[in-house]
Amino acid sequence: MNVLIIEDEPLSAQGLELLLHEYDPQIRVLAQLPSVSKSIQWFRSLQPIQPDLIFLDIHLEDDLGFSIIKELNLTIPIIFTTAFDQYALQAFKANSIDYLLKPIEAEELATAINKFKLVRQTPTTALIDTTVLHRFMQKPDQPVYRNRFMVSIGPKLRSIRTEEIAYFFFEDKATYVAPHTGIPVSIDYSLDRLGQLVDPDRFFRVNRSFLVSASAIKSVYTYSGSKLKVEVVPPPRQEVFVSVDKVTVFKEWMGK
Repeated sequence: MNVLIIEDEPLSAQGLELLLHEYDPQIRVLAQLPSVSKSIQWFRSLQPIQPDLIFLDIHLEDDLGFSIIKELNLTIPIIFTTAFDQYALQAFKANSIDYLLKPIEAEELATAINKFKLVRQTPTTALIDTTVLHRFMQKPDQPVYRNRFMVSIGPKLRSIRTEEIAYFFFEDKATYVAPHTGIPVSIDYSLDRLGQLVDPDRFFRVNRSFLVSASAIKSVYTYSGSKLKVEVVPPPRQEVFVSVDKVTVFKEWMGK
């Protein structure tokens, strides 16, 4: 089976490819593409082998993944992957096999691929089970936040649960995740993107460089007038201050 992965987060793409090869070592990943524009370019370059199945992230770096389907009039079966569930109905209307929420579980991935095999053998089979759609549409107003993140430690990939995370920070042109125990490791997200993926009741972007968990805050001090200094554990190499324009909102967040 030939597979195409369209995913703008390299670690997520690598993790998905590992899961695919665990499911079936014979699966061939033709490419990992990070954007709508590069995906369209890939298809229009007359590839000698076309994918049997596409894994498509909905939020790509330049647009929504649905734009690829519309632009190319794709009829290739698709398994959607995303950290958000508000697009389930739109995915249902597309040529979708299934709709998987990140982080993808091996068991859910296997179920989705098995469904694809069934559809390929029996073309009259519905592309997506309406029970799957119903599951995602039951609570459309409740956002879904990440409960773990994939990180790379040397040649290994590791999953860190959100409750293990003390804070995220930006330093030396890279983003890092600092767990409550252990050393910080780089993570393939911007702080802006992380702010969208984590629960705002648990994490607060105190300044341009730090997104902190409430569980990591040891003390808060008034510093130089209205400025606030936050003491977090484990202590970072630089002091953490709340931006002046966020002080009021931060106090409200702390009081929740």
